[in-house]
Amino acid sequence: MNKLKIKKGDMVFVITGNDKDLSKPKRVLDVYPEKMRILVEGVNVRIRHTKPNQQNQKGGRLSKEMPIHYSNVLMSDTDRNPSRIGIRREDNGKRSASIRYAKSNGKDL
Repeated sequence: MNKLKIKKGDMVFVITGNDKDLSKPKRVLDVYPEKMRILVEGVNVRIRHTKPNQQNQKGGRLSKEMPIHYSNVLMSDTDRNPSRIGIRREDNGKRSASIRYAKSNGKDL
């Protein structure tokens, strides 16, 4: 299984696609590592037409966010700028810890 450096709750910038926006970061809602995709708040919104049913008496159009490929985003660093991510491994005696850091300024995330 693939391991992504992006986690649920991170702030990211969308750098490609119709929702490209480098002015403000968006929140990651979910991560799907098996498909290499992430769900970002307010990005890649699609409309689904539904018939009336028990849950939705009227039916109509429902807006839903769809996942995008993880390579279409960059993480937000501590200064709220787009940045690539690195992993620093630190050995604390017997325990090995991996810490994510922003490559733009070198600070931990």
